[in-house]
Amino acid sequence: MKARDLHLLSEGELLEKERELNEELFNLHFQHATGQLENVMRIPQVKRDIARVKTILREKAPNKGK
Repeated sequence: MKARDLHLLSEGELLEKERELNEELFNLHFQHATGQLENVMRIPQVKRDIARVKTILREKAPNKGK
């Protein structure tokens, strides 16, 4: 997922995307633990996508304390 695509989403859509990615990460960890995961590199990809979403959410949030 590209950061420029995420910048086009609203804050609500970003929160939903973060929830979906966290759910996917949970499922990937579960599949990995049971030996069913074929592409183990998907785990770090999803983690990076979650970090991107969180970064963009922080950028869009109003500055608190300033």
